[in-house]
Amino acid sequence: MNAARWNERYGAEAYVYGTEPNQFFKEQLDQLAPGRILLPADGEGRNAVYAATQGWEVFAFDQSKAGQEKALALADQQGVTITYDVFDSPQLPYLTAHFDAIALIYAHFPPEIRSIFHRKFAELVRPGGIIILEAFNKGHIPYKQANPSVGGPGNLQVLMSLEELQDDFAGFNLVMGADEVIELAEGDYHRGQGSVVRYIGKKN
Repeated sequence: MNAARWNERYGAEAYVYGTEPNQFFKEQLDQLAPGRILLPADGEGRNAVYAATQGWEVFAFDQSKAGQEKALALADQQGVTITYDVFDSPQLPYLTAHFDAIALIYAHFPPEIRSIFHRKFAELVRPGGIIILEAFNKGHIPYKQANPSVGGPGNLQVLMSLEELQDDFAGFNLVMGADEVIELAEGDYHRGQGSVVRYIGKKN
């Protein structure tokens, strides 16, 4: 994990990924009745704050203190409350089966601990709850090489595949799983065409 890198990025005055929620996350969340949601690696809080404006009880975390500060400022600006912690360990301080939904939006963890995190998240979802995920997939590198402004990891092992996600979330029924090329317009660091995996899983 590299908290210093993210603190530097989020230390900018502007919201580097914008203040609007990720479009896929918004589309999926808008179909659900509000409950309790966790947003890991939520950076500057755009998705957490959107969920709170829709009536969700929101918990988020990131390794960046600068991200937390901007997320809480955005929540205050929008007149909502979120619980936002700073840590980077898979030893998460949440109760088993505590969440109705967990949203992983470009939450790229190092490959050696990604499955540990994912399986921990699976434990935190209640039966019938869902995982919402959008991330860069293993076909993304040529898009990043052609246009660095689209962002995303340059390490193939950090990028995700649908097969890996189905393994990590083995106790979930696949509601949606797709690899897509999309046009991103999220602040300065997600801009242009990218190759992503989109996953929705419902816990048995």
